[in-house]
Amino acid sequence: MMFQGGSMRRFCYLYLVVLSWFLFVPNTYELQECQSQALLRLRVYLEYPPSLQIWENYNGDLCSLSPSVNMSIKCEDDEVTELKIMGEKSEKPLMFTGFAVPNQTLSMNFSIDSFFTTLTRLTSLRVLSLVSLGIWGPLPEKIHRFSLLQVLDLSCNFLFGTIPPKMSTMVKLRELTLDDNYFNTTMPDWFDSLSNLNILSVKSNGLKGSFPSSLCKIETLEVVSLSHNKLSGGLPDLSSLTGLHVLDLRENHLESELPLLPRSVVTVLLGNNSFSGEIPKQFGELDQLQHLDLSSNHLSETPPSTLFSLPKISYLNLASNVLSGALPEKLNCGSKLGFVDIYSNKLSGGLPSCLANTSDSRVVRYAGNCLSVDSQNQHKGSYCKISSSGWKSFKTWEVAVVTAIIVGFVLVLLVSGMCLWKRCHSRQTTGQEVLLKIVQENSSTGVSSEILANARFISQTVKLGTRTTPTCRQFSIDELKEASRNFHLSTYIGEGSIGKLYKGKLENGSYVAIRSLALSKKCSVQSLKAKLDLLSKLQHPNLVSLLGHCIDGGGQDDSNSHKLHLVYEYVPNGSYRAHLSGSNPLISLHSKHAEFSVEKALKWSDRLAILIGVAKAVHFLHTGVIPGCFSNQLRTNNILLDEHRIPKLSDYGMSIITEDMEKFEAKGQKPKPSLMTKADDDVYNFGFILFESLVGPIACDKGETFFLNEKASFGSQDGRRKIVDPIVLTTCSQESLSIAISLTTKCISPESSFRPSFEDVLWNLQYAAQVQATADADQKSD
Repeated sequence: MMFQGGSMRRFCYLYLVVLSWFLFVPNTYELQECQSQALLRLRVYLEYPPSLQIWENYNGDLCSLSPSVNMSIKCEDDEVTELKIMGEKSEKPLMFTGFAVPNQTLSMNFSIDSFFTTLTRLTSLRVLSLVSLGIWGPLPEKIHRFSLLQVLDLSCNFLFGTIPPKMSTMVKLRELTLDDNYFNTTMPDWFDSLSNLNILSVKSNGLKGSFPSSLCKIETLEVVSLSHNKLSGGLPDLSSLTGLHVLDLRENHLESELPLLPRSVVTVLLGNNSFSGEIPKQFGELDQLQHLDLSSNHLSETPPSTLFSLPKISYLNLASNVLSGALPEKLNCGSKLGFVDIYSNKLSGGLPSCLANTSDSRVVRYAGNCLSVDSQNQHKGSYCKISSSGWKSFKTWEVAVVTAIIVGFVLVLLVSGMCLWKRCHSRQTTGQEVLLKIVQENSSTGVSSEILANARFISQTVKLGTRTTPTCRQFSIDELKEASRNFHLSTYIGEGSIGKLYKGKLENGSYVAIRSLALSKKCSVQSLKAKLDLLSKLQHPNLVSLLGHCIDGGGQDDSNSHKLHLVYEYVPNGSYRAHLSGSNPLISLHSKHAEFSVEKALKWSDRLAILIGVAKAVHFLHTGVIPGCFSNQLRTNNILLDEHRIPKLSDYGMSIITEDMEKFEAKGQKPKPSLMTKADDDVYNFGFILFESLVGPIACDKGETFFLNEKASFGSQDGRRKIVDPIVLTTCSQESLSIAISLTTKCISPESSFRPSFEDVLWNLQYAAQVQATADADQKSD
């Protein structure tokens, strides 16, 4: 009986175990199946984006899929906790009315409400990123059901209307990114309930109202980026945000005095607003500050001298304000200060030596003031004295002016009949006289009236041709023949994108590069000399300097034998393309002269440094001079490296003078039409420099078709291993590489309106370099 009782107990135990297995295992499987079905349904709603193609006919566990740049799924306990999907619908229409746009948004059949209903079945999501997927419609209130969500990124879609108030209940949120959408109501002010928020980025929308003061109550806040909206009013005291690192409020309508800032801040971007008053002295105590942009406001008085000497400041932009007074003669500049812009203010006195005697590591713009210097265009002293208090005075008597205008308007009505007849009679004559006077006044500056009257070469703000710097040196043909041994074959370097290149040695022993090309018989020598003078004034550490020129042919406009020789500084270390060729085994195997050397190869960090230098040069050409200089022949073989691998861009600015040329000696090219094509677009061409930096010179001359064919390879690790230069793969961090790949794709967008500005290009490259430097430092510490 005892044996039978023991057997019965064992049988009951086994029965309970088996029963529990049947009861619980199906439930676990059903939960996993529910999550899988939700994911597959989302793919249908998103209309089968290429980034989710790997899900098609996939029978395994979606959680086990390897992550890629465009798709990532992470799971815990059979539930999805992280979902990242990046699409290719980043193009924006000129106008969005709230309805589907063919090829840019999801179709008219898309239902944003149904999409988010399905999405909320993933109840354990902590990270959700849905970028550039063409999602359109108002963001549903039900998004607050993601109670565990810590990171939400819905940038670069077509969301409009209001940011749902119920999002204030998502108290675990650490990062909220809604950039590049169409939210167009009042900026919400309930953010203080998100007490764990680190990053708030709602750039490039149409949000109105005032700056949300509730943000000042979030002690964890590190990044606030609300630029390119329509915010107005003033800013509160922000000094309580003790963890704030980045404040970006550019391109709004904010107007007040500048607020106090926390000591922790690293980047402050407040340009293109209407801030007034003095720059607070407290700004000169921000010892962590690296980037400060206060340009295009109404700031007055003298800027604090301590701003220039902050220990970490590298970028300081105070341009286009009404700053006045004199900077201290013994002003100290921080060792890391690389860019200073005080252009178009009311500053007077001398230019401090640390701003005047700049090295290759510092660029300073100071034109448009009343400084007692000979370089860069300055106003007369009376201009600054009269205007220095203009904005401040306007604020104090604007009410009186408005009252006077109203009274005056009543009087004007009484005599408007007579005035109207007189003005109509004299308008045409007066306009002609004013135009003639402008041309006559400017004709004495050394620049022809033909150029001054041409809108492509002149700006009402700054006339580049009127600078007082020396004109471009005119070499004699005998000097150049002696320097190049009568253009002997032994001095021949090769053919550039325009003309033949020779190496020469001047009497003083310095080496130069001489570019020789033919001129049209219809070329205006006077006009050409003026344009060359403009080019010689483009000075930047990453530009090959134009030292002078020689026009060989007697100087007669009707001559058929003109030749133009351009004399540049000589950069000895070859082109960027040659260095890339030496670091790509595939190229070296096909070259008789290239020998692959790992020691001499350009690592990813080296390439980023070169790309950043070139981007700085092009950004300077676009925005650092007026008029801007575009279509700059951007190619890897036009990027030269000096003995320290500092990049210098050559062949820039050729578009300014090529319209005076009938043919080029290099390849017998004909002049390009003035209509800008994407091949002339600097951002587009820089995209191919990026592409070549990633994959090597195998990409050279194969153009857009090759890029489009290989673009998909960037989306997976296996694809990257096949196309990316092995030296890059072994010396880069994946995050830094992903930033560069994303930037490359944007730059080579077929539509020019969807390409980034060069400011954005430079910003992304510097960010990629910073990420790479951090990864390298971590690797060394390990």
